[in-house]
Amino acid sequence: MKRDTRVNLLILLAVLLLAAAPLALGLGDHKEEPFAGADGEAEAAVTELDPGYEPWFGPLYEPPSGEVESGLFALQAALGAGVLAYCIGLRRGRRQGARAAAVQAAAARTETPAQSPAQSPAQVPAPAGKAGAGPERDSGQAPRQDPGQGSGQDPGQAPGSRRDGGAADGEG
Repeated sequence: MKRDTRVNLLILLAVLLLAAAPLALGLGDHKEEPFAGADGEAEAAVTELDPGYEPWFGPLYEPPSGEVESGLFALQAALGAGVLAYCIGLRRGRRQGARAAAVQAAAARTETPAQSPAQSPAQVPAPAGKAGAGPERDSGQAPRQDPGQGSGQDPGQAPGSRRDGGAADGEG
């Protein structure tokens, strides 16, 4: 079993134990509402300690019923889970993309000119004994630029046509 699978299973087991422990141990059995929210518990504790306490401010929105309040809470939880899942998926996708790029880069470094059919003749080194026949000739001149290089035109395209379909001289 892989290490990641083992860690995931242990995390899942811990979550299940945390969810089941309060139910199995009977926590909250002595209360009217055994698993009421922390807000209600805090309000009861403050009222017990200081009966004349006035809150500094009230809620911005008071739902009309407990069902609406529960529904809004569930919606909030679902939205939070969606954002969290998106972030995790985004990180995983980026990591996979980086791995794929690294594999492609490693494959490109180990590829020899004889193995690569996609290389242009300008990229293939000159054979031994034919000095000056390839692009590495040492004549003191600047290297020759392929036609269309830097002009937005592919070397195999007809003169005057461009990749974006427009005319090279500004027409059309």
